[in-house]
Amino acid sequence: MNKIASLLFHRAGLVAIALAAQIAVLVVMTVWFSQYYSYFYWICILISACVVLWIVLNRSDPAYKIAWIVPIMAFPVFGGLLYLLIGGNRVNRRTVRRMQHMERKMTKTLAPDFGSEKLKEFGPDAMGQAHYLERVAKCPVYGNTETAYFGEGEDFFARMLEELKKAKKYIFLEYFIIQEGLMWNSILEILKQKVAQGLDVRVIYDDIGSIYKLPDDYHERLEESGIRCEVFNPFVPIASIRLNNRDHRKLCIIDGETAFTGGINLADEYINHVERFGHWKDSGILVRGAAAWSMTVMFLTTWEHLAEVDEDFDLYRPKPQLKECQGFVQPYLDTPLDHEAVGQSVYLNMIARAKRYVYITTPYLVIDSAMNTVLCNAAKSGVDVRIITPHIPDKKSVFEVTRAHYPPLLEAGVRIFEYTPGFIHAKNMVSDDLFAAVGTVNLDYRSFFLHFEDGVWLCGTPSVSDIKMDFLETQEVSEEMTLEMTKEEHRSMGLLKQLWRSILRSLAPMM
Repeated sequence: MNKIASLLFHRAGLVAIALAAQIAVLVVMTVWFSQYYSYFYWICILISACVVLWIVLNRSDPAYKIAWIVPIMAFPVFGGLLYLLIGGNRVNRRTVRRMQHMERKMTKTLAPDFGSEKLKEFGPDAMGQAHYLERVAKCPVYGNTETAYFGEGEDFFARMLEELKKAKKYIFLEYFIIQEGLMWNSILEILKQKVAQGLDVRVIYDDIGSIYKLPDDYHERLEESGIRCEVFNPFVPIASIRLNNRDHRKLCIIDGETAFTGGINLADEYINHVERFGHWKDSGILVRGAAAWSMTVMFLTTWEHLAEVDEDFDLYRPKPQLKECQGFVQPYLDTPLDHEAVGQSVYLNMIARAKRYVYITTPYLVIDSAMNTVLCNAAKSGVDVRIITPHIPDKKSVFEVTRAHYPPLLEAGVRIFEYTPGFIHAKNMVSDDLFAAVGTVNLDYRSFFLHFEDGVWLCGTPSVSDIKMDFLETQEVSEEMTLEMTKEEHRSMGLLKQLWRSILRSLAPMM
């Protein structure tokens, strides 16, 4: 009873009750004014028809369109209204103006660093990828940058603590999930020490990502300790499309010279201090040198938007340091509000241009037609395509959809492995001993089309071989899935589970 009460009276529980109340009021009004039901019915039908037409004509992913059109056509009375409340990525004009200002400022700050032609020695594929990210995401490619790859959360955490202690000017953190425990408390202790030393310390966390992890007033507690804090997209008890767009980025910036990103949030399961779903396998990357400045600008543009202030970015620019480093590094970000799926495009380009192999780790395999096609075409063309997914899922419904995508990939020659020790949360891609990507982008609709994401694309750096080696070592403790195994699983399913999996797959873009 105590557990149920705590869930009901938690902010998320109260919000859920409020949302249910809004729906109940709508139903009651419909019944109360039943004599006008025919008018109400035809108005809703007209709304739904207009919404379907809007969905067909807009620029969203085709599978996302279908996932909404089917329920709207099945339930035309409320389907169109539901889409208007929580579907799509519409934003108000004020937000559009703020985002346009952010883009102009980011371009002005980073455009002098553009130089995709520097990758000429690595061929047209490398130059094309770098040029795409510079043109579309406004994110330059850099030399003079060291990278270090971490294939376990524990190693990542130890290095992060070490680097945080070295901070001299500022520390910026932006995370989807923060949870009190060994990991966050250890970081927080350092942050408070740095505030006492006069450093500028700032934290951004996503409200929904941390809603069951932190107290409602946690941002106020951080402010009281001298840590400046902003909460991304606060969760309010109103059905709204704003619930879709979450800050899934994971950035740790130190003095504009050192930066971390990857799949690792600031909670104890990510370092296996507590066990959830078996061993938690995750990854991250350290960037030190010129490219860290680009990641600093990413954070500052988000901070400007949330705090509604204008920062002088030059105050945070570190002094240039020439480093003799092999290869190139290109941090990038993705926003769901610009109709450009940058994270997906990085992956599509890497897969389509792979000559010998492409290895992928992802916690979710909820892919659209474009991703399925490029994976199958690569495998059919003789490229060694391998994917590692979890064997122990964190979300059972998403796991069902992940497995539903296996058969066509296996038929095309893609090799799929499930990480048997537990849950793999790493989002990595490596190809041809030359290119790699590490970041926050899952192979699913939310990462590609709904969330704010970030990543680092690598070309010719020593860490590329580390990422490949980590994949091969992870493959050794994973179970390879075969087409016969998937057929046997399908035969052993009851009709209801087969139907349930089909429904889940058709609604996958909404998950």
